[in-house]
Amino acid sequence: MIGKTFAHYEIEELLGRGGMGEVFRARDTKLGREVALKFLPLDLATNPERLARFKREAKVLASLNHPNIAAIYGLEESEGKNFLVMELAEGEDLSQRISRGPLPIEDALDIARQIAEGLEEAHEKGIVHRDIQRILDG
Repeated sequence: MIGKTFAHYEIEELLGRGGMGEVFRARDTKLGREVALKFLPLDLATNPERLARFKREAKVLASLNHPNIAAIYGLEESEGKNFLVMELAEGEDLSQRISRGPLPIEDALDIARQIAEGLEEAHEKGIVHRDIQRILDG
C-alpha cells in the first residue's frame, strides 16, 4: 500500500497492524498535513454488521475531544476500502518504550495517568474501549 493514494491521501508508511486493521502514516494532499489512516480489514469490511459498527464507532469517537485521544477527521471509502482519517500522534508507542527496559516509576505513573484521563473522557460519553472491556470481563 505504500505509495498508493486513496481519495486525497498518499500512503507513506505502515505504523501498526492489529485485529481491527492496519494504520498508515499518510499525507493529506488537500490540507498539506500528515494524518493516520486506519483501514478496516477486508474480511470485516465485507461484513455489513461489522461495517455498520465501524461507522457507528467513528461517529461516537468523533464526539470526543481530549488531548489523550486521537481526533478523528473523517470516515472515508475509496477503491472499495473503508478507513478512518485520524490525527497523527508522533512519537514512540508504548510497546516500543517498554521493550527498551523497565520504566522509571515516575514515567510509568505519568503514562498511566494519561491513559486514565483519556479513558475517563470516553467513559463520560458512554464509551468503553474494547481492550479494556476484555480485561474487565476476565
